[in-house]
Amino acid sequence: MLAVWLLLWAGAGWSTGYAMAGLLVGMALYLAFHMVQTFKLHAWLVSDERRHAPDGSGVWEEIYLEFHQITQRSRKRKKHLRNMLAEFQASTAALPDGAVVIDAQGRIVWFNEAATSLLDLQSPKDVGQRIVNLLRNPGFISYMADPSEQRQVEIPAPTREEGVLMLRLIPYGNNQRLLIARDVSHQKQIDAMRRDFVANASHELRTPLTVLRGYLEMMNEETGEGDALARWTGPVREMSSQAWRMSRIIEDLLKLARVESDGMHQRQEEVDVPSMLQRLMADVRRNNAKNHRFSADIGEGLFLFGRPNELESVFSNLVLNAIQYTPVDGEIEVRWWSDSQGLLFSVTDTGIGIPAQHIERLTERFYRVDAARSTATGGTGLGLAIVKHCLEHHDAELDIASEPNHGSTFTCRFPRARLRSRQAA
Repeated sequence: MLAVWLLLWAGAGWSTGYAMAGLLVGMALYLAFHMVQTFKLHAWLVSDERRHAPDGSGVWEEIYLEFHQITQRSRKRKKHLRNMLAEFQASTAALPDGAVVIDAQGRIVWFNEAATSLLDLQSPKDVGQRIVNLLRNPGFISYMADPSEQRQVEIPAPTREEGVLMLRLIPYGNNQRLLIARDVSHQKQIDAMRRDFVANASHELRTPLTVLRGYLEMMNEETGEGDALARWTGPVREMSSQAWRMSRIIEDLLKLARVESDGMHQRQEEVDVPSMLQRLMADVRRNNAKNHRFSADIGEGLFLFGRPNELESVFSNLVLNAIQYTPVDGEIEVRWWSDSQGLLFSVTDTGIGIPAQHIERLTERFYRVDAARSTATGGTGLGLAIVKHCLEHHDAELDIASEPNHGSTFTCRFPRARLRSRQAA
């Protein structure tokens, strides 16, 4: 097209004796036309109203049409995104939980009405503020710095006394995070009432049960041949056995209540776990009535920062469980070692094993795989519940691997941050 246009103007100039002048005039007109079209395109692109493309001719008509189609597609996408954002805000605004959108720098982008009442956030004043400057709880600040270490965190409610909030960070998008705040004050009150009831009821039952056990011991001394209670030998022994079992249940209930209520407030210290395990293994070997074969692999110098009483409950409960559910002449192995992830304690036995469908529920209170067998072995059903709560206080986890008739392995995994290594004496 350009060549034809220039030839026409060159021919017109040649006919008058000025071919070069005609060529230059044609080139100038061609450039002027494109400059006008470029100006029209720029004016159309920067305008607020782009519903109709400007008129053009030749290649500019195709350019205008293509830009118009691109603009229409972009407008549809923006409308779709606006609708999605409006639906998201409407749905989160209706949630009873607080929702706060936080950008990659930890600044507040948006929050719903529930966050206003739960977290004491003010709109629009707090939008753009760093969330850690508004919620100054140390636990929450460390959680914001590394949320991967824990899935959620509890903080006191900033809007009312004795309130408790559960906070959880959910990453999404381009390094953005959604903070969910849930009021768990009522649940905490119910848990406290339950713990108090269990503790008070157990404490009140302990005294009359002690009296009953005392009388039963006196009666048991009179059940020999020729004694007044000789024909009551069987019932008296059965009552004594059941009273002893009730005493164990009450003691475990009290221990569980103490762990749940006071565990997080107990003083932590550097615990000499190897010495603790050596004493435990010496006790179980000395009192071994089933001729079990024990082996211990205890890493020297591996100390743990934690609560001594709770750690002793964890280790003793797991070892005693292995003893109870391992037949005569069975093998029990105890290990204490460290790896790149942290500290590990495990108890492996050759006992009766546990079916897979029961493993997830073993740490529930009073849950029994086989109630008859548990009663026969004297178990209370609370040992693993105590272990679970003690481990939670040490940021640790309990892994259970078992197969029926092939034994079980209970492994406690403590984070490496609790390791206190010392040179073995």
